[in-house]
Order: sequence, then C-alpha cells, then structure tokens
Amino acid sequence: MLKSIFVILFYQLIGEFTQKFLELSIPGPVIGLLLLLFTLLLLKKLEFKVNFLAKDLFNSAESLLDYLPLLFIPVGVGVVMHLSFLEDNLVSVLLVIILGTLLTLGITGFIMEKILTNSKSND
Repeated sequence: MLKSIFVILFYQLIGEFTQKFLELSIPGPVIGLLLLLFTLLLLKKLEFKVNFLAKDLFNSAESLLDYLPLLFIPVGVGVVMHLSFLEDNLVSVLLVIILGTLLTLGITGFIMEKILTNSKSND
C-alpha cells in the first residue's frame, strides 16, 4: 500500500511541476492523475504485468476515499468567509454550478456507455 501511495503522490508531484512550468489553468493533481491514467493504459496496451500495481492502487484509492469528506471542510469555510462575494455574483455562480453539473453528468454518462459497450463486446 505504501508503494502505491508513493506512486499516486509522485504523479501528483509531476502534475504540480507540469502545471507550474507550463502555467496551465488545470490543477496539478488533475494533471498528475491523468498522467497516471495514461501510464496505466499504455502499460496495459503494451501488455506489461501491471495487475499487482493496479490492485495496490485500487486498494490505496479506496482507503483514501474514506477520508474524502474531510477535504470539503476548507471549501465550506472558504464559502462562508466569502459570502458577500457570492451574494454579489449569485446569478453567475449558480449558472456555473448548474452548467458544470449538467456537463459532468453528460460526459460521465457518455464515458460509462462507451465502457459498458466495450466490456460487452469483449465478453
């Protein structure tokens, strides 16, 4: 489990460096996890034995997900601290939240449909 957490943090660090170096507006951890995803997909396509790494990563990710609600506490405090800013921009904030939610649902549904279609055709 320690190795897989190291791998996750290593890719997060690579993502942070990439974000700072290229001055991207995408958060570093997101870049790092996308790089990790592409690495695992590439290793799978090249038929390397990544089952042990994938299982360890899965178990570590499951353990980290148990603590995910703790990460929302700073966001909640930030919202309360900047309540006057939210009142001034309520319409645009609500519009962004609604559009972001709909876009996320649409993309997630599309990807899930493709995954299920591919898994059925492989069986």
